[in-house]
Order: sequence, then C-alpha cells, then structure tokens
Amino acid sequence: MNARRTRSALAVALLCIACGAQASSHREAPFITTVPKVDATDFYMFRSYEAGRDGMVTLIANYLPLQDGYGGPNYFSMDPNALYEIHIDNSGDAKEDISFQFRFKNKLSNNGAGTSLSIGGKQVGIPLIQSGAVSNVKDANLQVNESYTVTVVRGDRRGGTAQAVAHATSGATTFDKPVDNIGKKTIADYAAYAAQHVHPVNIPGCSTPAKVFVGQRQDPFAVNLGTIFDLVNAPVSVITDPALINAAPNTVGDKNVTTLALEIHKDCLKAAGSDVIGGWTTASLRQGRLLDPKPASGHQTAEKAGGAWVQVSRLGMPLVNEVVIGLKDKDKFNSAKPKDDAQFADYVTNPTLPALLEIALALPNTAPTNFPRNDLVTTFLTGIKGVNQPATVTPSEMLRLNTAIAPVAFAQQNRLGIVGNILAGGSDNAGYPNGRRPKDDVVDISLVAVMGGLCVANGDTDKLGFGAACKPSAVPLGATAFKLHDAVDQAVVPLLAAFPYLNTPIPGTK
Repeated sequence: MNARRTRSALAVALLCIACGAQASSHREAPFITTVPKVDATDFYMFRSYEAGRDGMVTLIANYLPLQDGYGGPNYFSMDPNALYEIHIDNSGDAKEDISFQFRFKNKLSNNGAGTSLSIGGKQVGIPLIQSGAVSNVKDANLQVNESYTVTVVRGDRRGGTAQAVAHATSGATTFDKPVDNIGKKTIADYAAYAAQHVHPVNIPGCSTPAKVFVGQRQDPFAVNLGTIFDLVNAPVSVITDPALINAAPNTVGDKNVTTLALEIHKDCLKAAGSDVIGGWTTASLRQGRLLDPKPASGHQTAEKAGGAWVQVSRLGMPLVNEVVIGLKDKDKFNSAKPKDDAQFADYVTNPTLPALLEIALALPNTAPTNFPRNDLVTTFLTGIKGVNQPATVTPSEMLRLNTAIAPVAFAQQNRLGIVGNILAGGSDNAGYPNGRRPKDDVVDISLVAVMGGLCVANGDTDKLGFGAACKPSAVPLGATAFKLHDAVDQAVVPLLAAFPYLNTPIPGTK
C-alpha cells in the first residue's frame, strides 16, 4: 500500500468512526431520538481537581442534547415523569451498590395559577416563562419554578434502602434548579445566578458534606459533526496531521445540555478494601402513558404516566452505543443492566467497525488482527489491571475510576488521558479511561484504541496486560495509529476551574 493511499484510508477511517459518535452520545439509538428529555449525552467521573477539593469525586451526567440558547418560549425543563439516576458499583460485580435518583417538578407560579396581567379589566395569563428580569432563586418574575429531589439508594436501585439527600444548612429535601440562560436582558449575570443553585448537601451514610448542582451548561463535548456528515468534506492534509488537531470548528460548541452534578467524598463511594468504583447513568420512563385529548389548564397536563419504571437510556463509557453496538441492539443496550452485558460481548471482542472500514475503502488488511480484541475488552469491560480494574470484576460496560490515583491540575492534564501519558512518559493516570474528565479527548483516544494503538504500546512482552496477541505486529497501521484525530481539540473547550466544572451555557441573546 503506498503512502498516499494509507493517508487517505486513515482520514476516512477516522471520520467514519467519529461520525458515529453523534457528539459522544447524542441521539445514539432509534427510540431515544423520540424522547430527548431522557437522552443522556455524556457521563463524567473523576477526582475533583479544584484546589482544596482533591478528596472529592465529581459525577456529572448530561441530558437533553443539542439545546439552542434561543430555544424559547418553553426552553428545556427536565421531565417530571422521568427518573434520572447515577449508579455506583464499588464491588466489581456489575450491580449497583449506590444509586442517586433525581426527580423533577415544574410548577406554575401563584400556586399553579401562573402569572397574569390585567388586560382591559381581565386577568389574562402571559405566554412566557418569565415576566421580567431574573436574578434570584425562586425569582418572583419566573412563571415556571423548577425543582428536584435527590434520593440515595443503597443496594438494588428498586429494592434497596432509600433515603433523602438534604440541604446541609436548611435541611430541605427539595432543591431549586435555575431557569435556562434565556438571554442577557432577562438574566444579566447568568454565572452569578446559577452559582446560587450550587447546594451544599448531606448524604445519609456519608460524614463529609457534598455538593449538588442541576442546570443548563454549555455542551462540553467537542466534535466536527457537520463536515463529517457532509460526505467527509475535509482535506486529508489536515485531519492526518497531529499538528492540526484544532483545525476544524467544534460544531456543538454553540449548544447546551442539562447537567446533573454531584461532588462526593471518595470514601463515601468506594467499598472497604477497594479503591476502584464503576459508574454509569440511566433514565427511565413509566411503562404506561395516557394522553388526555382534553387536558386541563396548568403545566404539562396532557400526559398521565403510570406503571413500573422502564429504563430507556444508559451511558457509562463514551461512544459504546454509537460505534460498538450494532444498530439492531442499540435500544436493547440502552435498556440493559451491566450485569447482563455478556449478551453484547461479540461487539467488543469482534468489532465490526474496522471490517466495515476495509469494505468501504477497498483497503483490506488495515484493521488490527488480534482476535478476540482483549485490548478493547480491558478498556471497556474490565478496566486496566494495575490502574482501574477491581480485584474481582464481572466484565461489563461502565466507567471505572481508581479513587486512589491523585487528581492532576487542569493545566497539566494530558488531553489523551492514559494513552497520552504512555506516549509522553508522564505521570497523569487520572484521565480516561481511568474515569473521564471534561478535558479528556475521548474521540481521539477511542480512535487510537480501536485502530490498535494500545497493542502498539503493549509491545511484544505484554507489558500493559492486554494479552500476548495484542502486539505491534497485529496493528497494520503501526505507530500511525497514535496520530489519528478528528481535527477538533477537546482541550480548548471552555470549562470552569471549580464545581460544577462545565461552562456557563450559551445565552439566547448576547
């Protein structure tokens, strides 16, 4: 194969993989596209790197993708008929040991009557969610007040012991959520307004106070979607040159998401004798839904939901349901629990994506040849031995974090996580796939992994424990696999230096 054809193959391969990413996990399965309010977009789990908070672990679950700042007049409230959860497995058995459950309520002002104005001697309800400038919690100018509760469940998510999370100062068990960033005229200083909604909380069974925040944030993910979907409309000379990792615009950089964020002391999440925790987020809807053809006046009165909870969204490791799971099983994967992931094992041990790329490109023998792909099994299903693999582990898909590995300050974080640390010979093992930080460029890291970069790093002596078959000779691309990128740099996405870490959302007007 000549050099020119190799460069072209790599370029298209990289873009085809990234196109599946759909901005990490936005609209990744057929059913979830019909219910965006419960569509999980990204999940993060990392040791907090804010100064003075290094004993804490931050959990972030983002939902409701591709929000435009100008998306009024109703904007993007969460679904009161849904159950949003963050799960922790601290025993390695692929079952949740701790779950944090979020339920939402969206209530009209004036005890449900809403806001009205006197028009010609009659009180008439206004059509907007605000009647003036907003700056405070429970602001009087808001017609819709959004709030939520958090419940910690120990043991099985449906049958375990459930206790309410309470405000550390007031003892209240209901928390206010900020309205979305409508625009500068309505909310002059959104950062200050949103900061009032970072709540200190006490979690039953945890002696150290925690923090919770739920609200709109700028989408922290970076990807070059538009160019990819336009039949790979990008110059090869750019996307195969590591010096040009930020040559293309981040096409979701002007979008927002809704964030559920918790910061909890690591000792409250891990089990005795084990520092590794697994995490993932799910959303569930009631099994039955009845639509009222004559809804009453009020807020969201057209739907009556009932029956058992049915899981419809699941997210742990990024990109799995996008570029690993087959189309026919995407909804099935979203409804499955990690303990049942053996049914999806073939998608990891014998991935179809490299073979599809060979067919599409008419370039045989470019995919890794180490079957089963134990390098991917380790990365996605068990964790890396000596880094984030529990002492005993049931193979299953989730993020895994070794809470004993110290956090690294933002400026010193390697954007390629552990892969980048291996290449640089550095000391940053606190990044993906050991958990996931907002700065970690999971698209580029996943490109390196799927095209065999870990086997190149594993060498001929199995020094990283991926198996003897995972070696440089099994990777036709060789060290070139380390150069793959999508021309968008995750490391330059604007972020905050402190909890909740994700940036202030894009406003409706500037």
